[in-house]
Amino acid sequence: MGILISPSILNSDFADLRGELAKIAGADYVHVDVMDNHFVPNLTLGLPVVEAIRGASPLPLDAHLMIEQPDRWAPAYAEAGCASVTFHAEAAAAPVRLARELRAAGAKAGIALRPATAIEPYLDLLAEFDMVLLMTVEPGFGGQAFLDAMLPKISRTRQAVESAGLEVRVQVDGGISRETIGRAAEAGADVFVAGSAVYKADDADAEIQALRGLAEQACGS
Repeated sequence: MGILISPSILNSDFADLRGELAKIAGADYVHVDVMDNHFVPNLTLGLPVVEAIRGASPLPLDAHLMIEQPDRWAPAYAEAGCASVTFHAEAAAAPVRLARELRAAGAKAGIALRPATAIEPYLDLLAEFDMVLLMTVEPGFGGQAFLDAMLPKISRTRQAVESAGLEVRVQVDGGISRETIGRAAEAGADVFVAGSAVYKADDADAEIQALRGLAEQACGS
């Protein structure tokens, strides 16, 4: 299905959001981190700001909801025009029902897992999702180091997707850089969230293309 790069705007300059979005025009998605200071110990932005980003962005939005009660709040992000909405397994009361609601609202549905959450309980449900997001750091803050301990989990997820004959994306988020993207791609990830690596680069778009090339090289595509 090809490699996708989804830069996180968490590390961007929100005072010049339109300009920051223009820097990543060569990406596939804009990754928007929504945090509520309850599910994770950080507070970022909510639905009104996401709606504003949607209106300003030349790229589709990839919303990652690190919030409590996603069953209640997540459908509004799909209705606001996010192309993909990912909620956390640890917070959802009825993940299958929620995924179907998101799809019915026109968005792709993703399920996210913290590093300590096993993928195995969700393997039989993979067909209900368009993407599985495996956190490669503890969610809540940007700039953390990639957890190599997550590589076997990525591999198990990819193997399960292929064994079932599904077209489910495997996304990784946390510590993705030129030094780590190859290992994640080789393990089976095909969607990469990169925040610090992209926005701290001298040329954000060139960094996106470098990351894409390294991932493609690692997975042989």
